[in-house]
Amino acid sequence: MATPCVKLCAIEPLSGLCLGCGRSLREIGAWMSYSPATRADIMAALPQRLARVKAEVRDSAPD
Repeated sequence: MATPCVKLCAIEPLSGLCLGCGRSLREIGAWMSYSPATRADIMAALPQRLARVKAEVRDSAPD
């Protein structure tokens, strides 16, 4: 089964997304029960999610 997990589990508190893979805690917990199509849809959205979250974290860092 394909998984986006990169073994870097850290939940960003404002978005609730993992900074390693981009999934929410709900998605991580339910991953095994999702259909292949649902997992594929989530995986397709992850690059954009991660880019957004990392930009928000970077922008909120003190100068």
